[in-house]
Amino acid sequence: MEIRSEGEERAEEIVSEAEDDAEEIKAEAERDAERAIEQEREQKLSSAKLEAKQERLDARRRVIEEIKGDVEAEIAAIEGDERAELTRTLLDAAAAEFGDADAVTVHGRADDEELLETILEEYEGFSVGEPTDCLGGVVVESDASRVRVDNTFDSVLESAWDDNLREISARLFEE
Repeated sequence: MEIRSEGEERAEEIVSEAEDDAEEIKAEAERDAERAIEQEREQKLSSAKLEAKQERLDARRRVIEEIKGDVEAEIAAIEGDERAELTRTLLDAAAAEFGDADAVTVHGRADDEELLETILEEYEGFSVGEPTDCLGGVVVESDASRVRVDNTFDSVLESAWDDNLREISARLFEE
């Protein structure tokens, strides 16, 4: 009987150890599953935050592009004395680069050809060239000096826009 009783005790120990091992395996599996769930949750949250940030940036970019387009339209619509004064100022600045050049060609917007011809009456050796695609202003060049000065409204706007984009964005989006 003693052998039988020892056998039953040993069997109970084995079953108990197996149950303990099973509990430990189950607990480890639960911890692994919880870690995996938490990791996946963090990844999805991070991905959602990144996507939301990208959507905000895209929306801001579209707003800024729309505003720039509006500014370009307003600049293109400048007329009369104001357009003449701005064109003259840009031409004066460009003309300084050509000093003693005998022949200087001035390109501008097709709609400004008459304005350019009137202004160029004051400049010896300057003539109106082929129109250029711009909002206004002038592109001045001389074959003799190989110099080309882009003083279009577009180039001035682009320079000002680039120099002030951070401030423009901050004001628009209250950063």
